[in-house]
Amino acid sequence: MSFIGGIDFRPLQSRISAQERAARCASPAFGHVFTEHMVSMSWSRELGWNKPELVPYGPLELDPATVGLHYGQVVFEGLKAFRTDDDRIFVFRPEAHARRFRRSAQRLMIPEFPDELFVRAVDALVYEDRAWIPDDPNVSLYLRPILFASEAALALRPAHEYRFLLMAFVTEGFFGQVPRPLTVWATTEYSRAATGGTGESKCAGNYAGTYLAQEQAAREGCDQVVWLDSVERRWVEELGGMNLFFVHGRGDRARLTTPPLTGTLLPGVTRDALLVLAADLGLAVTEEPITLDQWRRGCLDGEISEAFACGTAAGISSIGTVRTASGSWNVGDGAEGAVTAQLSRLLLGIRRGELPDPHHWMHPVGPAVAGRREQR
Repeated sequence: MSFIGGIDFRPLQSRISAQERAARCASPAFGHVFTEHMVSMSWSRELGWNKPELVPYGPLELDPATVGLHYGQVVFEGLKAFRTDDDRIFVFRPEAHARRFRRSAQRLMIPEFPDELFVRAVDALVYEDRAWIPDDPNVSLYLRPILFASEAALALRPAHEYRFLLMAFVTEGFFGQVPRPLTVWATTEYSRAATGGTGESKCAGNYAGTYLAQEQAAREGCDQVVWLDSVERRWVEELGGMNLFFVHGRGDRARLTTPPLTGTLLPGVTRDALLVLAADLGLAVTEEPITLDQWRRGCLDGEISEAFACGTAAGISSIGTVRTASGSWNVGDGAEGAVTAQLSRLLLGIRRGELPDPHHWMHPVGPAVAGRREQR
């Protein structure tokens, strides 16, 4: 079957039995249970993007002088595929992820990967490895496209050769299968991104720099780090690699806010979807800056009733407790709030094909595979 400009991705014979696949997927911790295949493509100044291949998943052979290893010319994405109750397969908003992938590449002086190639590569891999997507509604297929400088030369300049890879792994929720309110640590010691930097890009270097703060958060008994702005260390920006939302008030008077995109926050695809869905529900929703102290005071006087984080990996995760070096407080009663729960059910229902998809976010992959469950 042809996926990219007449180039044929020939189906590959499975090397793993259905029984072994089921055993691997029984408890799929995030980022550990990889599927059998990957898409590979290269770029050079002479040929542009060329040689797309669907190949077995396996190790890479890299020169020690590979530019991406030394100078960090690496960008990536994360998106998910889901199996519906009637055995169809959909990917959530691949076109939006393709656009963000291009913007990240542009910021790091990497050749932009065309949106159509991105979506067709997703089609090829998901269709080929569709048997890996379980029937379990708590499990999905996480797709990881990555684009890196592959030239072997250590001149301090953008590389002349690049490689695109698309791989996939089976995963439950980022924080486990059973949703629970998170306890988070607001750090004033470290910052994630600065104005004019790469905060709004999904590049590899943005993540290694967060590990030390995350380790500190874990020592404090917290699940994730709340990132503040890098100048005043007052303005709330993100939670780990996720966007943040706040619910002000309750019931019919509830309204939703999220920190604005200032260039230091990642423009989340899930964030964008929730802005739309909240408006669909009749919620007043705005992009407003908020300080850590405003968050604390809003929770103490009841003006802020809920807070949650959102992203591809975690979906929607409510926040129950905020801890800082000077004290801690609960958000609402420390449990998931009504607005958070409503948005979570709506988003998951659309992803799983259980609710209408009025904004056409769900991208179908391949022909229907109904009736094949006994073969998986």
